[in-house]
Amino acid sequence: MRFSLNIPNFGDSADVRTVAQVAAAEEAGWDGLFVWDHVVHEKYHRRSFADPWMLLTAVALATSRIRLGTMVTPVARRQPQQLARQVATLDRLSGGRVVLGVGLGGPIEDEYGSFGESTDPRVLAERLDEGLDLVTRFW
Repeated sequence: MRFSLNIPNFGDSADVRTVAQVAAAEEAGWDGLFVWDHVVHEKYHRRSFADPWMLLTAVALATSRIRLGTMVTPVARRQPQQLARQVATLDRLSGGRVVLGVGLGGPIEDEYGSFGESTDPRVLAERLDEGLDLVTRFW
């Protein structure tokens, strides 16, 4: 992959139809399309947020070649069994074009603290490691 677009999953880009239209990037020669995976972000708190996997599903249905994925999925705030199922389903639907970018995500205070979860990076890193082990096992 050489060139990709990355778009937020909030504001105008929270509209699935808008994101599906961006999939025309495939015709323009882009190699991939990646969406952010935020639940909340203080800087953009008055905007609506969409589920990145639903956005990517719309893109998968509107394209046939470009790679699809997230930038990045914070595994520590997801249920590993649900994440594994979503990614595997989208990968099958897209014909194997999914790239799963993972990390802690951020800003940590927004993405975790807003929901009463730990904001300690060590705790989150342990949850990330455990989540990755489980996702791999579920696949």
